[in-house]
Amino acid sequence: MVFSSMTFLWIFFPILLGIYFISKEKYRNIILLFFSLIFYSWGETRYIMLMLFSIIINYVLGIILNKLETKNKKRIILIISVLFNLGLLGYFKYFNFFATNINKLLGTTLIQIKDIVLPIGISFYTFQIMSYIIDLYKKDIKVQKNILNLALYISFFPQLIAGPIVKYHDIAEQLKERIITIEKFATGIKRFVYGLSKKVILANSLAYIADYIFNTNINFINMPIAWLGAICYMLQIYFDFSGYSDMAIGLGKMFGFEYMENFNLPYISKSITEFWRRWHISLSTWFKEYLYIPLGGNRKGKLRTYINLGIVFFATGFWHGAAWNFIAWGLYNGFFLIIEKIKLKEYLDKNKFKIINHIYSLLIILVGWVLFRANGLKDALKYLKVMFIPNNVECYFDLSIIINTRNILIILLSILLSGLGSWILNKLKKKEKIIEFYKSYVEVLVIAILIFICIIMLASSTYNPFIYFRF
Repeated sequence: MVFSSMTFLWIFFPILLGIYFISKEKYRNIILLFFSLIFYSWGETRYIMLMLFSIIINYVLGIILNKLETKNKKRIILIISVLFNLGLLGYFKYFNFFATNINKLLGTTLIQIKDIVLPIGISFYTFQIMSYIIDLYKKDIKVQKNILNLALYISFFPQLIAGPIVKYHDIAEQLKERIITIEKFATGIKRFVYGLSKKVILANSLAYIADYIFNTNINFINMPIAWLGAICYMLQIYFDFSGYSDMAIGLGKMFGFEYMENFNLPYISKSITEFWRRWHISLSTWFKEYLYIPLGGNRKGKLRTYINLGIVFFATGFWHGAAWNFIAWGLYNGFFLIIEKIKLKEYLDKNKFKIINHIYSLLIILVGWVLFRANGLKDALKYLKVMFIPNNVECYFDLSIIINTRNILIILLSILLSGLGSWILNKLKKKEKIIEFYKSYVEVLVIAILIFICIIMLASSTYNPFIYFRF
């Protein structure tokens, strides 16, 4: 089930809201857990038991860890938990990747490829489970003795299958008690509608263009069309993922939960370092807290810092997918963070012509997204060659399919909303008055219009992919 589906909008969510708010407070966590399991099992019936098994094992390990006295024994339990969680993730997500590459390297079928279906959201909920055990080991939190509350933390439907990644220490108190006000609930609705609109109106429209171009034989694409596909995907992945995060944050607010922001206008960044402070913030902070800092962070000299950054961004790329193009994308981003840390960031900060910084950042980000999106590393390199080396190819398909008035308006609106509009607004002297006027008189009308447009578009189309579901 996805948030932008009629089943969720008209059946699942209204029923849950009704039952939740007429129930006594002591039953509300159980209700949320029950509906979260239904939500997950709607599309993943065969893997619901896998998630429950993982929850039970980590609950037991957490109880044992809490009772142990010596640090060495605690470390053993921590290692067992990490190996168990990464083992599950590794089997379902990476077994065939390693098997295929080992077979290619040896030139024989040493390991049989298995028919493994990747459980939706396993990358996200595995990291959440690990944060609980690691926080418990570090004594940053108290053990969760109520298995139902731990299960809710891991399986709560708003962030279960595509984030944001919620660390246990950020939500521990909210599992016990949370306050829901009319104002908070209304804010949640608005946030959900804005996220739904990003997804349905913008991301889905951009996805149609990007998918059409990227799935076309590269030999039949010329430079302008290649750039169009890359730009549309760059916009699509932002509105798709940030839209989902907005919906998750909005839904959380409606039930009293506060989640961290996951995006902060990443395309206005003036460096790749800044981009990663604005993009997928929950993942960046997870890797910083649970990998980069334990590796030594920047405390063990410059060379060790660069190595640690390389390890983190290798892991970031590999976390996104079991394919070489994802690894290349991670290392590519890590490379630019390292050279910025060495000296380039200093030059960027001193540069008075900030437009150059923006162009540099957007170009690096755009090339990275081609590595991310292409159907393999070879295809990515071929696509980039077409983007940067002129050719005389004439596109064989009807350009009116992707280049028409509606799509041009969608692209322009997406560019405006991805950061340009915010930049313009910040330059206006009466920014606060404009925002106050919008929120006082216009916002309700805008939200009503957006809901109407989303419903019409969802009812008339079956094209509704979510990029991050496959991670």
